[in-house]
Amino acid sequence: MSNSSSISHFLLLALADTLQLQILHFCLFLGIFLAALLANGLIISAIACGHHLHTPMFFFLLNLALTDLGCICSTVPKAMHNSLWDTRNISYSGCTAQVFCFLFFMSAEYYILTIMCYDRYMSICKPLHYGTLLGSRACAHMAAAAWASAFLNALLHTANTFSLPLCQGNALGGFFCEIPQILKLSCSKFYLRELGLFAVSVCLAFACFVFIVFSYVQIFRAILRIPSERGRHKAFSTCLPHLAVVSLFVSTAAFSYLKPPSISSPSLDLALSVLYSVMPPALNPLIYSLRNQEIKAALWTLMTERFREH
Repeated sequence: MSNSSSISHFLLLALADTLQLQILHFCLFLGIFLAALLANGLIISAIACGHHLHTPMFFFLLNLALTDLGCICSTVPKAMHNSLWDTRNISYSGCTAQVFCFLFFMSAEYYILTIMCYDRYMSICKPLHYGTLLGSRACAHMAAAAWASAFLNALLHTANTFSLPLCQGNALGGFFCEIPQILKLSCSKFYLRELGLFAVSVCLAFACFVFIVFSYVQIFRAILRIPSERGRHKAFSTCLPHLAVVSLFVSTAAFSYLKPPSISSPSLDLALSVLYSVMPPALNPLIYSLRNQEIKAALWTLMTERFREH
């Protein structure tokens, strides 16, 4: 029997059995990673440099891009390293840092998406109060609250999880360190404390989800009352990207964590973990840039200015 104090490293799930498949996984992860870095970096640069984009909607989109960068940087580089060097090891401290960083950025992303929903609600349903309720100071306070809440959530879960004694070996069933996989190694009844924290987090996430659903019901009712077709199209164009990003994030994460144990399998768990941890950061910038004309115009201006400089 061993406990957490004697564990110096964990073993992550091997993505493939052969060297050729490991190299293929490395190339796939590298392509997705570089695409996410480029796309999110371009959105951050476009919003930071485009003064006409210094509005609440784009301020929160900048924060969303930062969370996407953090999410994918928390997991993919280590997976690429392990695939390239044919290893499964991750140090105890590295696993702790990975759990904290991933949970921090994932929580921040969900809270930012909730705030973005509030921004869209105020813009479409209460446009006369938009400027007063969503000034620069209010936006900064909401973003700070989202980041601080995410930090506290990640800190509590990480500290509680790694305080548990581990006596079921050190092999994890995922390609990165996740709390459910670490709890499977616990031999203490104190894991119920982590389940209690998890229940609180689920209740908070569900409250955010109910708020998003209620807000979009009101938003779509307000859009349908807009007399002009052009006005309805413009309103829809600002809401649909956010709704698509929320749907992608919530559906993949919820199914991964709340799926019935009867359908669980290592290959399915691996596919779902890749789906909810890697794909949203890479797809979110694409979803926003395809539907938002202002983002596309700002990106084009940014790239043409850089081309002229060189």
